[in-house]
Amino acid sequence: MLDNVDPPRHSQVATPKAALKTLRTHALTRWIAGTALLLFLCSSTRHLLFKSTAFDLGIYDQVVYLISQGLPAISTFLGFHHMGNHTAYSVYLLAPLYRLYPSVYWLLLVQAVCLALGAWPTFLLARQAGLTQSLAQAMAAAYLLYPVIFNVNLFDFHPEVMMPPVLLLAIWAARADRKLIFCLAIVFVLGCKDALSPVIAAMGLWLLLFEKRRFYGLFALLTGTGWFLLATQVIIPSLSGNEAAAVKRYAYLGDSVFGIAQNLILKPGIVLGRIFSFSTVSYLVLLLSPLVWGLSPRYLAPLISASPTLIFNILSDAEGQRSLQGQYSLPILPFLLVSVIAALAAEKTWLRSRRWIMLWSLIGFLAIAKWTWFFTEPREVRDSWQATREAIALIPPHDGGVITNNYLGAHLSQRPFVTLVRTRTFNQDLAQSDYLLFNLDHIAVQSQEKTAKVLQRIQKQPEFELTYERDEVYLFQRKQISQP
Repeated sequence: MLDNVDPPRHSQVATPKAALKTLRTHALTRWIAGTALLLFLCSSTRHLLFKSTAFDLGIYDQVVYLISQGLPAISTFLGFHHMGNHTAYSVYLLAPLYRLYPSVYWLLLVQAVCLALGAWPTFLLARQAGLTQSLAQAMAAAYLLYPVIFNVNLFDFHPEVMMPPVLLLAIWAARADRKLIFCLAIVFVLGCKDALSPVIAAMGLWLLLFEKRRFYGLFALLTGTGWFLLATQVIIPSLSGNEAAAVKRYAYLGDSVFGIAQNLILKPGIVLGRIFSFSTVSYLVLLLSPLVWGLSPRYLAPLISASPTLIFNILSDAEGQRSLQGQYSLPILPFLLVSVIAALAAEKTWLRSRRWIMLWSLIGFLAIAKWTWFFTEPREVRDSWQATREAIALIPPHDGGVITNNYLGAHLSQRPFVTLVRTRTFNQDLAQSDYLLFNLDHIAVQSQEKTAKVLQRIQKQPEFELTYERDEVYLFQRKQISQP
């Protein structure tokens, strides 16, 4: 039976301000700063090695750049307005950074800082629950070493990376009776991705039924449900023509949000078949193993909030949703941590020592985190790296339409028009383009045939000429455009 325990009112750290004062005197400050720096260096290295992609780093780099220039936030990679993708209005808050200086590294820096900063409200929640400073530090370390934190940082940029510290702070605010902090945090989280609205609604149920926080539960339940309906039934369809970005991943259940929801009830056999499968079991083992030492059945009520994300991931046709390599499991982490903190405060965990908790977390990180990436994938671009840099340098920043490959898209995305190779709309794309840049040495298998066809077609276009060729890197330029 699920149960919950009210956090003690005699918390040694009663406010975020007091927590910040405490942090100045111990190691957590250095952990957060060091982790942010490490994450930023890792993602920046990946980008410099041409391993970042147009989907999704290039998409958000273009969108934030356009917003910063006062232009419509229309992603030409997607072909529609940014809000028609995931209704991520929180991205608009990043535009002032691009006004200072337009650079994709702002996104990578914001991502690194937000992911690392989640350790602070984790520490705050642990102290609020009555844990000692030592154990609160151990929980912060468990957060920082959770494999998804490192892995999602290497997976381009997604707006939901800004969510963890804010959502964790919202939970703290609900328990500390800080209405303004809670409401602002919930509004911000809803603007990180449409798929977070069911999580917020479910969080409302948890706060209402188990935490007995009436105002906070109702606010989260109503805003989460309301934004989900508005986003999926009005905003996204009107801007993109689709009801939601990932409906196709659940096509076996229906072709609409409500159709899928209906068949979840009417087709229990299909659903249960997905749940009780090797893929699901493997996913749950990976998801829970870094924190399994602290999970107790009596203190699992917070996971009610994570259930929508868990269901989405398990039922999806996309195997990537059932791995810890991307962003899909990130919304589950805050509630896993809250469950573990509650069990640890009640002394119902396997491990109760700071040393052993941190050791377990480190082993989980080494076993699951994608740190081995730096010893394998960079070799793929070694031969053409210099040629790619030289070719990109020949394209003026912010000016001229570009057609390119996925791995180069995020290096050329700060302009009104940039797109990937599309054979069906090639003539329309070409009319808006001044440059075509391809790296045949570094291209996804599924794009090779498409790119080969485009190369054949562009060589027959009299208005374009080959201006750079080296190591399988080709740059074509519209003739009337002067050489930079």
